[in-house]
Amino acid sequence: MFVGGKGDMAEKRSTYRALVVRERGKGSFVGQVETLNFAQLADDEVLIKVCYSSLNYKDALSAAGNRGVTRRYPHVPGIDAVGVVEKSAGGAWRPGERVIVSGFDLGMNHDGGFAEYLTAPEEWLLSLPAGMNFEESMSWGTAGFTAAQCVAKLLENGATPQRGRIVVTGASGGVGSFSVALLAKLGFEVVAVSGKDEGHFLVDLGAVEVLTREAFLEASGKPLLQEKWAGAVDTVGGGYLETAIRQCSYGSTVTCCGNAASADLHLSVYPFILRGVTLAGIDSARCPVSRRTALWQKMAGEWALDQLADLVTVITLDELGENFGKILAGMIRGRVVVKMV
Repeated sequence: MFVGGKGDMAEKRSTYRALVVRERGKGSFVGQVETLNFAQLADDEVLIKVCYSSLNYKDALSAAGNRGVTRRYPHVPGIDAVGVVEKSAGGAWRPGERVIVSGFDLGMNHDGGFAEYLTAPEEWLLSLPAGMNFEESMSWGTAGFTAAQCVAKLLENGATPQRGRIVVTGASGGVGSFSVALLAKLGFEVVAVSGKDEGHFLVDLGAVEVLTREAFLEASGKPLLQEKWAGAVDTVGGGYLETAIRQCSYGSTVTCCGNAASADLHLSVYPFILRGVTLAGIDSARCPVSRRTALWQKMAGEWALDQLADLVTVITLDELGENFGKILAGMIRGRVVVKMV
């Protein structure tokens, strides 16, 4: 159960508002917007006034009490945040600097971005790229950054528009929709796979074809299937990942970044040793700062998306709770951005 807060935004700066998840009895977790005291924030980290955050699948897992994501409660979820530095204990960041903080342990076992203020270690921060505003950065957020990592890996491994079509599973979700839009921007023919009735949305993002789950999934158990794809972005795992790997052409790459369908993978080695298919795991939490910074610069520059506004729904902190169940049920299209100010 999630309850909207009634905090007064004009309160003195000794307090701030945050969505706090608390355990109320064994296996029961309740999240509501609460007014917290600044004294509980770490004084040896960077203090950030949060302007925007965003909703990710992992946030909803944390809010539901998933111990694989968050070990200790009470807890403030939110693996993404962007805002302004108020003070830096170590002096690495100056007051007034505009920064993004995402990944690492933010929102998992370190209080996260669903708050008006947060603290984080200075090495978790990166500067907001020039030409990108607060809302745009959280429109991308971890989901968009993960999509950028997937696309970058395909390019690094030799994918080109001339080699053939790229398939994207879970295409109407955050990572999937950004992958479709970004690949289309780069000139690829993209085939989108979605279990939702989102054909027009995905075509508007640049997909040349939209497949239903039933049309895409192949459960025959054959170790190899007809070669259809010059690469794949899989966001859901399970049978979707298995099918993509078995259908990929010689020398192609499949990126894997999600397990909403299943964490299990039932395959033979034949796609890898007979077709030279590469399975590339994509992780956004521990991605090195140097690569993280380079990709954010691309996302703000040459990879900027014209359709960004079409991918985003903006909500307030008090509206967050009702969206946790939706994202876990696969009912969210694109991205949900949380405006704090």
